[in-house]
Amino acid sequence: MANYEAVIGLEVHVELKTNTKIFCSCPNEFGLEPNTNVCPVCLALPGTLPVLNKQVLEYAVKAGIAVNCDISEYSEFDRKNYFYPDLPKAYQTSQFHFPICKNGHLDIEVNGETKRVGITQIHMEEDAGKLVHQGSSITDSDTSLADYNRGGVPLIEIVSEPDMRSAEEARAYLEKLKAYIEYTGVSDVKMEQGSLRCDANVSVRPVGQKEFGTRAEVKNLNSFRSVQRAIEYEIERQIAEIEDGGRIIQETRTWDENKGVTRSLRSKEGFSDYRYFPDPDLAPIVIDQEYITSLRNSLPELPDDKKNRLVTEQGLPEYDASVITSSRALAEFYDQTVAIFNDPKAVSNWIMGEFMKLLNAEAIEISDSKITPQGLAKLLELIEKGTISGKIAKTVFDEMFASGKDAEEIVKEQGLVQISDEGELASVIETIIANNPKSVEDFKAGKGKAIGFLVGQVMKETKGQANPGVVNKILNEKLSQM
Repeated sequence: MANYEAVIGLEVHVELKTNTKIFCSCPNEFGLEPNTNVCPVCLALPGTLPVLNKQVLEYAVKAGIAVNCDISEYSEFDRKNYFYPDLPKAYQTSQFHFPICKNGHLDIEVNGETKRVGITQIHMEEDAGKLVHQGSSITDSDTSLADYNRGGVPLIEIVSEPDMRSAEEARAYLEKLKAYIEYTGVSDVKMEQGSLRCDANVSVRPVGQKEFGTRAEVKNLNSFRSVQRAIEYEIERQIAEIEDGGRIIQETRTWDENKGVTRSLRSKEGFSDYRYFPDPDLAPIVIDQEYITSLRNSLPELPDDKKNRLVTEQGLPEYDASVITSSRALAEFYDQTVAIFNDPKAVSNWIMGEFMKLLNAEAIEISDSKITPQGLAKLLELIEKGTISGKIAKTVFDEMFASGKDAEEIVKEQGLVQISDEGELASVIETIIANNPKSVEDFKAGKGKAIGFLVGQVMKETKGQANPGVVNKILNEKLSQM
């Protein structure tokens, strides 16, 4: 492995969340009954003519601006000719000669080092239909059913340069790209629903060799984990093949998630096989700088800019800022909470800790959670005022997450108000001291852990409601007098 290096490029297909499909008026909706969301245009019936959805152009330009592309004032649609059962026209309307966006880049961080990954182009195209295989996978299936609902759904394909050299870099690039696209609002980028899909082009070559090796394309990877695992496997497979005296075939492969291997699907077509030519049914697209500037000005603050602001203006550690800005929904939740409770570090700690733990455990999105920025801010206010302890706050937060109730309501219902009365706590502490003479002797002998044990006993006796600061103060006073 040390004698070879991988060369990796990604082709990322992003479904745009427009109201209608790219060339017809069919709704752009997910999850409908098979073959119910189709019309003569997206089924390619004779005599139909496509009309470009203007919103698709707008979204493609926004995505290109976000990832630092040059926006083309002139672009065209081409026909990409190939046969597959999910493609009713036997060609795909795409862009090849004059794409809408070119020459972009994203900077990624892997192992503490920053690397720039080039973006060759972004082009608009229509999605194909969907084949449903009657088996656990395409390789184990003897029957496939075609659902054309997805045919004509607007896509942008984002083609990277072959700049990545490891599966970790590829994953970091895809995570960064997903975040940037999500921030623009042009797609919901839900990988589990196929609105962001990735094809990985992988080759290997001896270290120091300038020429690329023969590449294999691994199709339709729909999770970050799958992307990383498939690339790692493919690198190992190609190196083993070369070292065994074989040669790599240019081919398209599929990833078997269950078995952790890639499998050959078909030989890989070259550009000439697709016989690209300008689509005669669609006029060229001409836009001007005024249009591009208006879309540039409409974009929100993007992840890297937001991250830098959180670090420089709000004093968040870089790691916290990276996590908070990794998704638009997370960043918006954070911003709204900080606007109410102005303690950025406390807010980020709760979001990154308790909140994300519960979201991951339930496998839900922030938008599906019963926790609101207002609710979290109120909980943090109760902690700040000393109404509840941090430990009790976690119990309250769990109940908020489960029921959607207000923090104050839960505290009152369950009698969770923190005990800060020194007289009440002194009585409990005297009992704890009397019952734990060994810990008292350990404290006198200079063993610092002893007081921690005694504090823990007080918290246990008061069911976590004692104010830890007051408990420490009284304990130190009483032990020092002994």
